[in-house]
Amino acid sequence: MRISWIITLPGVLSVVSALAIQKRDADFFSVRTKMHKDMSGRRGDDPNKYFQTRSFHPHYDGRFADKELGYRERRQALSNLIQTYLATFADIGVETWLMHGTLLGWWWNRKILPWDSDSDVQVSEASMHYLASYYNMTVFHYKTPRIPEGRDYMLEINPNYINREQSDKLNVIDARWVDTTSGLFIDITTARYNYTHPAGEGMLSCKDGHEYRDTYIFPLRDTFFEGSPAKIPFAYKEVLEAEYHAKALTLTEFEGHHFDDDKLEWVPILREVQKPIEAPKPAEAPKPAEAPKPEPKVEQMKPEEAKKDGEATKQDNTGKDTKNTPSVSEQPAKQDKQQAHDSSERSPAQRGADNKILMAAEKEQESVQTAEEKRKENEHRAAEAKKIAEEKMKGEREKDE
Repeated sequence: MRISWIITLPGVLSVVSALAIQKRDADFFSVRTKMHKDMSGRRGDDPNKYFQTRSFHPHYDGRFADKELGYRERRQALSNLIQTYLATFADIGVETWLMHGTLLGWWWNRKILPWDSDSDVQVSEASMHYLASYYNMTVFHYKTPRIPEGRDYMLEINPNYINREQSDKLNVIDARWVDTTSGLFIDITTARYNYTHPAGEGMLSCKDGHEYRDTYIFPLRDTFFEGSPAKIPFAYKEVLEAEYHAKALTLTEFEGHHFDDDKLEWVPILREVQKPIEAPKPAEAPKPAEAPKPEPKVEQMKPEEAKKDGEATKQDNTGKDTKNTPSVSEQPAKQDKQQAHDSSERSPAQRGADNKILMAAEKEQESVQTAEEKRKENEHRAAEAKKIAEEKMKGEREKDE
């Protein structure tokens, strides 16, 4: 089954053609896509694991790729991947939300983190059953201004999704949205209610070990991600802090990138290129030995003059030794004074390190406070806009009546 889509404007997706939805009664493995050159799996993979590990990279589907993409090409492919996923699920009426590293990317600038090579989303258990029944192995075709020739994306459901237990460590990923051109994919996990959780009712858990109170996830918030409408958990800040700690929300240097507040972008940090060590120059050939020069004649001193000259030289050497060499009593005193000086004062490097730690702590506290104020301001603006819209709609209804 193949469904075609097209993007007429950047970030806007519309339907071109779609076949009628049919329930999938075929066996999962009988309809699974296979390629003539399959790079999936590596020696030692468990046969019970549905999504096999790739032999060259864990975040590529080996049925559709045999090498990694470059930095810019990967970022573009991941952006297309999440845009098409969000548009498709919105069109078929399946609620989905951003999670894990993808949610962290949304926190910073509403984009995928540039060092990421995949995306993470979640759906409810009812939605996963629906996808498995009607959309497993469906291929969606998209055309965008950046991909005029079009590209196919496949939704694949892990048949082990029916196992709700976290003990199934080999199949923690319930489904994937796969780019059949590059091999990149989005991991889709299911948030299931755990009716026997020690914390009581309202606990959601995933097979990958993550657990949340349902009030942290629902009601979902509407937002934008990579230019497309998206949804995020209600208590997104608390969810991120629980998974990555508060420092991840303020740390501006990570994985070789620096966050530029003016551009709102993660910018690669340029490292200084070390100059190559020059090879040693070859030794010069020895010059031919010169003939020895005749020694100059030394005038012989008279006995009395030689005696006087020797005594004068001896006196000069004795004076120099006395002047340059300290006495035995003076030397230990200098050493004791130096040792006392070293023990009473810290080194400049130590003082600098202490100051740096204090400045970093103050900066982190200011960043957290600024981010929180910004979040509250955005929520206030959204509430005001919603209130104005409701008043406007109310006025229009009264006018119509």
